[in-house]
Amino acid sequence: MKMKNRKQINLKTIFSLTLVLVLLVGCERNLSDEAVFATFPNTADIFTDSPVSLTDEFFRSFDPALGANPEAFGTDDDVAFEGNSSIRIDVPAANDPNGSFVGGIFLDRGVGRDLTGYTALSFWAKGSVTATIGLVGFGTDFEENKFAVERQNIQLSTDWRKYIVPIPDPSKLIQERGMFIFSAGGLDIIDSVPNGNEIGFTFWIDELRFENLGTIAQLRPSIFSGEDLTEQGFVGSNRLINNLGATFNAPTGEDITVGVAPRYFDFSSSNTDVAFINELGSIEIVGEGTTTITGQLNGVLAEGSLSLEVLGSFVGADTPPARDPGDVISIFSDAYTSVNNLNFAVFNDPNVQVQTQNFNNDQIVTYDNLGFVGLGWDGTNDVSAMTHLHIDVQLSSPTSPALTVELIDFGANDADGGGDDTGGGFVVPNSELIEGTWVGIDIPINSFTQPTGGGFAGSPNLNNIARVALISNGSSFIVDNIYFYRE
Repeated sequence: MKMKNRKQINLKTIFSLTLVLVLLVGCERNLSDEAVFATFPNTADIFTDSPVSLTDEFFRSFDPALGANPEAFGTDDDVAFEGNSSIRIDVPAANDPNGSFVGGIFLDRGVGRDLTGYTALSFWAKGSVTATIGLVGFGTDFEENKFAVERQNIQLSTDWRKYIVPIPDPSKLIQERGMFIFSAGGLDIIDSVPNGNEIGFTFWIDELRFENLGTIAQLRPSIFSGEDLTEQGFVGSNRLINNLGATFNAPTGEDITVGVAPRYFDFSSSNTDVAFINELGSIEIVGEGTTTITGQLNGVLAEGSLSLEVLGSFVGADTPPARDPGDVISIFSDAYTSVNNLNFAVFNDPNVQVQTQNFNNDQIVTYDNLGFVGLGWDGTNDVSAMTHLHIDVQLSSPTSPALTVELIDFGANDADGGGDDTGGGFVVPNSELIEGTWVGIDIPINSFTQPTGGGFAGSPNLNNIARVALISNGSSFIVDNIYFYRE
């Protein structure tokens, strides 16, 4: 009896759902002809004498844990380009205990705005000195940042001047909440290096809005910094399309280049059986063969491309042995806890191509056409109690290989170039470098005796190691598991 009732109920449910589908299909023509789709406000102004269509809490600071100074932002009723008020930003000095930079976003906390009728963000600004704003832009909402656009290094004058940030493709901005982003400080937020603003200063922003400037022209988009790259890949890996930009000719006649989020672009692969690209600009490699990756922005072909040769499935280096944490100082390895904020090319030969990839939760780094490159990280490490430096390398080019590994010690002042830096190198025997084969190299800690190209004499101090450098003759390498250990 229960089974029969269940069948009856299921039949009724199926009939009801079918009826709903029929009604929906029957109504589809009327919806397409008569329905009015939701629209969003197209308010252009962001800040004039006060925030426009924003709440009083419209500013959201970068995280103070990253060095942001949230107290440095406010308004000024005594200074304005037009009207009675402006935004006042007191940029902290690099050594300010409350934070070395000021920055954040202006957020539309409502449903968002329709910006499809505008071509640029514009504002007027002046500084107390002729300093630099490291970054301005829009589209950042501290969530998905789908359509973020950033212009770097705006040069301020002590007089009011107008600045613009072109919109790469206004048709994308149907419902945007990220109205404005800025960052300025004694340290550049992007590279964390001195940017000329080591002394704090003040700047003001006024008449912040979106505009339709018909004189923005000559769109020139780019991917991979406009370079035509050739690389090898492996099935199951991914590779991010990076260094996305767009250059415009502004009404003043100057060229303005902005960094552009991947969703502005339409990417394509010439052979989707080898690789395809998702909306975030990630190249997903799915098969062996060759393909060429290109992109378009607002119908304009971007400069730059990637010719990709996929060789097959990737085989990783051997997993490092389990060791007591006190016996390891890891620079780069998924097997151990590694240094903070590792930069795989804190300095490098401009011809080297650097990329990171992940295979089964194991990150590797590849250096194509390697001349020299330095890996750097936050702080320094005392490795004097360690016995060896280990590095896994795989030669990925058929050239006669060469590889030197160098250590650089920052000296007692823990500062780069402070006068007490030391360094030394170790030349890896060519016989140990085998194309297509992982080789684990274990270098005794006191074997870095060779002079370096940076002018160091060899046999560095080991108390404040801050760089591991790799030097070659244009060979290409895959690298994994760089760590110091004690036997």
